[in-house]
Amino acid sequence: MVSMAAQLSLTSTIELLFCPGFRMPMLGFGVYKNYDTRPSVLEAFKAGYRHVDSAQAYRNEAAVGEAVHESGLPREEVFITTKCVSKTHGYEKTLKGVDASLQKFGLDYIDLFLIHNPHSGTEKRLATYKALQEARAAGKIHTVGVSNYGIHHLEEIRAAGYEMPAVNQIELHPFCQQRPIVHYCRQTAIVVQAYCPLLSGKMDDPTILSVASKYARDPAHILLRWSLQNGFVPLPKSANPDRIRSNTRLFDFELSPEDMEILDGLDRGKDGAISWNPVDAD
Repeated sequence: MVSMAAQLSLTSTIELLFCPGFRMPMLGFGVYKNYDTRPSVLEAFKAGYRHVDSAQAYRNEAAVGEAVHESGLPREEVFITTKCVSKTHGYEKTLKGVDASLQKFGLDYIDLFLIHNPHSGTEKRLATYKALQEARAAGKIHTVGVSNYGIHHLEEIRAAGYEMPAVNQIELHPFCQQRPIVHYCRQTAIVVQAYCPLLSGKMDDPTILSVASKYARDPAHILLRWSLQNGFVPLPKSANPDRIRSNTRLFDFELSPEDMEILDGLDRGKDGAISWNPVDAD
């Protein structure tokens, strides 16, 4: 848990494993199922986000790239993530996929490239990971990570003798806290990114509403603050300009230890998942 939580700000960053001096903004902007991506990302940049989470499967890398160029922000101030889904796994496919993503983004490099999911099996997962490491060595990507990986998937990387991933992006919110995976990642210095941090908008749980009322805040603020104070990197998504801006207003209050404990008590384990959550895939 972040001990000096009140010192968090919209510009807070976290250092990534095996990338000395390379830092990732602690609040990201997700673009899954965002069909108005370019203006949404531009609005996010105006609101202060500097971290955008895309994927090849989202089919909006080009729109994200357009927003980066149109924003006028220096490239080094923007952190761009993409991912390769299992049907594109394999050594050669991954190398080609990295080049295709670079072309779609219109960028010289990608900050973070994740293996999107573990469904391709051990052999292809490791071949994909090897290809991403080579793309990193070639300067095409800055750091390599994974998504939806359980402990056995992470141990598979270790057993193969590769550097461990810098990031594991998993479904993460008070109802699905993935505690064994989070503990493993903390022990191995893997940064945990949280997708579905806002419960896909279903934030009407009485406990969450009660905590939100106590702080005179929106439920979204409570959920994102819980994530940040746990040291996670949440990836809220929205196409609504007001909500995009609102989701950044997290840094002028702090949840008390007692309220963090109350939210922690909502955990339902795997039964609390609201997405595919394939961390147990073979």
